[in-house]
Amino acid sequence: MKTQKFQTGRVTLIAFSHFIHDIYTSCLAPLLPLIIEKLSLTLSQAGLLSTIMQIPALFNPFIGLFADNKGLARWLVILAPTLTAIPMSLILSVSSYYLLLVLLFMAGISVALYHVPSPVLIAKYSGARKGRGMSLFMTGGESARAAGPMFAIAAVSFLGANHFYFIMSFAILTSILLYFTLEKEEEKTSIKKSGSLKTAFHEIKHVLIPLAGILSARAFMHASMGIFITVYVERQTNSLWLGGAALTLYEVFGVLGVLSAGTFSDWIGRQRVLFWVLIIAPFAIVGFIFSTGVLQIIMLAITGFTVLSTTPVMLAIIQENAKVNPSAANGLFMMTSFAARAIAVFIAGIIGDIAGLENMFIISAFIGLFAIPFLLQLKNRLN
Repeated sequence: MKTQKFQTGRVTLIAFSHFIHDIYTSCLAPLLPLIIEKLSLTLSQAGLLSTIMQIPALFNPFIGLFADNKGLARWLVILAPTLTAIPMSLILSVSSYYLLLVLLFMAGISVALYHVPSPVLIAKYSGARKGRGMSLFMTGGESARAAGPMFAIAAVSFLGANHFYFIMSFAILTSILLYFTLEKEEEKTSIKKSGSLKTAFHEIKHVLIPLAGILSARAFMHASMGIFITVYVERQTNSLWLGGAALTLYEVFGVLGVLSAGTFSDWIGRQRVLFWVLIIAPFAIVGFIFSTGVLQIIMLAITGFTVLSTTPVMLAIIQENAKVNPSAANGLFMMTSFAARAIAVFIAGIIGDIAGLENMFIISAFIGLFAIPFLLQLKNRLN
């Protein structure tokens, strides 16, 4: 039975698990300079690392359908932090590029297992205030990506690359906490049923198609800033710490963006919020590249706030339109999102190798403007 009451405790618990889970996947970008140096990688090979981790997202709809039909959402949320932490904690221990690809692919499977059912639980516990719930949920993830760079670099500094795997202990403790809390709560509401991907797609296709266009255009901005900002700053300053600090600042303002965007969309409308952030983001990226000093820091902050704030709004749109198979519908959305970003990261890496990192950011910003026509199409379908 669907409740209309906003359940703060349950929403906060899942948001916390999102923080713990995503802090491990956020370790890849800040450690990329070390990985590139150790394995002598090109930017294209480095970009492929993130792409490989996104490939399991192609199975998101099937994971969602399984979660809907079997009522196993709680188990996926419980186990995923540990399953993700194990391979991510070993990425500095391998001496082979291909073994590193295997570890990241394994982590990608666990990422998919977590991100498909967790927003569905958030929507259920948020009642009519889905925007607020999605904002809190995404705040957990963006907070992890904000804290992740400094966490990863500090862990390497104190533990050393050979003992980096000790960080997996935090995820194990989180899974234990979820087992003794979330399991009992969700067990009462799990309902086994039979659904299909066809049903899920037809439920949300009127919004999923324009959202796919928005995701594809935004993916280049999201991928270039989220993956290559540390490499860009490190090459400009010769400081890994400054590279990590830049990514942290980007993610901190991303936290503020996701925390506010979903809530604002409850009040003033989903499409209106998306319009403003998607208009501002490309110009903020270009401003970051062509500015220096304090102005460059401001542009980086605006970029983080706008580029990262769209996800809770789009998640709310999907869940508002998915009535029969919400996990499967979310799986379709997440598959589209992850696939778009995976492709964008790889292409951005190629552009960076050919044209340089500065031109890669500028081209990514230009591509981001193509989200606007799809947003106008979405407006017509929401009305």
